[in-house]
Amino acid sequence: CFTSGMHYIFEVHLQPGYSAEQYADGWTRASRIIQQFPGAQGTRLHRKIGDASVLLAIATWESKDVRDVMEGALPAEVLAIFEAQAEFVQIRFIGEFEAPEWEVIPAR
Repeated sequence: CFTSGMHYIFEVHLQPGYSAEQYADGWTRASRIIQQFPGAQGTRLHRKIGDASVLLAIATWESKDVRDVMEGALPAEVLAIFEAQAEFVQIRFIGEFEAPEWEVIPAR
């Protein structure tokens, strides 16, 4: 469940001819490395309904501080993955959000 910690959210716009699957391949490889950092609590990549060229990424961290530490210590392998995809995507940072203060979850 992605309800604890903080959420780092960004939108990915794919250039024509570059598929969600191509982006997801690099994203998965980079995420597996990033998720080894202390405080990492998982990440998800969502495809926009009705527009396969837009993805939403949500990374969950124990706190903003631990995420900031990771950001300053990215391994060369992750930076290379980002660089290889840079010409094929536009990233729009949405924001950093605290864990939810209000939740309504249906009873099962």
